[in-house]
Amino acid sequence: MYELCPETDEDTPEIEALMDLCFAPGRTALSSYRLREGVPRVAPLCLCLRDDGDAVVAAIRYWPVRVDGRPVLLLGPVAVHPTAQGEGLGAFLMRESLSRAADMGWARVMLVGDAPYYGRFGFTRLDGVVMPPPTNPDRVLGLELVPDAWVDVRGDVRREESPGVRAALAEIEATVDLRQACIEVEPRTGTDEGACP
Repeated sequence: MYELCPETDEDTPEIEALMDLCFAPGRTALSSYRLREGVPRVAPLCLCLRDDGDAVVAAIRYWPVRVDGRPVLLLGPVAVHPTAQGEGLGAFLMRESLSRAADMGWARVMLVGDAPYYGRFGFTRLDGVVMPPPTNPDRVLGLELVPDAWVDVRGDVRREESPGVRAALAEIEATVDLRQACIEVEPRTGTDEGACP
C-alpha cells in the first residue's frame, strides 16, 4: 500500500531530491523549466506516493502554460525511485493525475518526453507546437482531455503570465488543505517501464 497525496511545500525538498536522483544534474536548465520558473504549480495535480516508511517513492508535477493564447497543462516531470521500478507507480500517477485534470476542466495536456513511453497514455506528437529551444520537436507530445482540444492549436509554448490565473493557482495552493486529500492506494504491479520516465 502507498499513500497518495498532493505535494505540499513540506514535500518539495524530498521530491526535488527524487528528481535529482532520476534525472541528470542539469535538468533545471531544460527549456521546460524556464516555462515553470516563478509560476505557481497546479497544486491539486502535483501528486506524490509515499511508501510504508513514509518515503516519497514517486512524484508527478504540472504547470500552466499557454499555446496560441489557450490554457494548457504542462506535465512533468514524473519520477519513480529506482528501487520502486516495475511496480506501476509512474503509470498510476499518470492515469490518476490525468483523470483529476479532466475532472478539473482542463482540456489539453502537453509534455516533452519519449513517445514510446507516453504513447500508451494517449500522447501523440504535436505538430506546430513549439517549445523553447533546444527541444527536439519529436519529443513535444500532447493529449486531449476534451475531444478536438488540440485542433488548430499551434504556436510557441509560453509561460502563464495572466495575473488572474497565477493568483487563482497560488490561492488554491495556499488555502486548500492538500494533506486532507491523502488516500491509501495499491497500484497494479508490473506495469511500469523504467524507473524515471
